[in-house]
Amino acid sequence: MALGYFISSVAMMCTIIGIPFGLQSIKLGLLTLWPFGHQVHEKEHTHGCLNIFMNVLWWILGGLLIWLGHILWGCLFYITIIGIPFGKQHFKLAKLSLTPFGKEIV
Repeated sequence: MALGYFISSVAMMCTIIGIPFGLQSIKLGLLTLWPFGHQVHEKEHTHGCLNIFMNVLWWILGGLLIWLGHILWGCLFYITIIGIPFGKQHFKLAKLSLTPFGKEIV
C-alpha cells in the first residue's frame, strides 16, 4: 500500500494542481509504513469549503479505490490472531483515506 501511495504521489506532482494531492499521498504512505503510535486529529484551523472540495476530488481521483484496498487488507489481516493489530491499523488508514484533507497526523 505504501509503495502505491509513493508512486501515485510522484504521478500527481507532475502537475501544479496535483501537488496538494501528492503531498497528502506521501503523508499517507509514511503512515502506512509505520502506523503504530500515531493518531489522526482534525486540524484546528481549516479552510472549510476548500477541504470539502479537495476531499471530493480525492474520492473521484482514486480515494475510494485506496479505501477499498485498506478494507481488503484489514479483513485479510483479521483472519489470523497475529494480524489483528495490523488489520486494526488498516481500518484506521481506511477512515483517513476517505477524507485526508483537514486532518493532522500526530
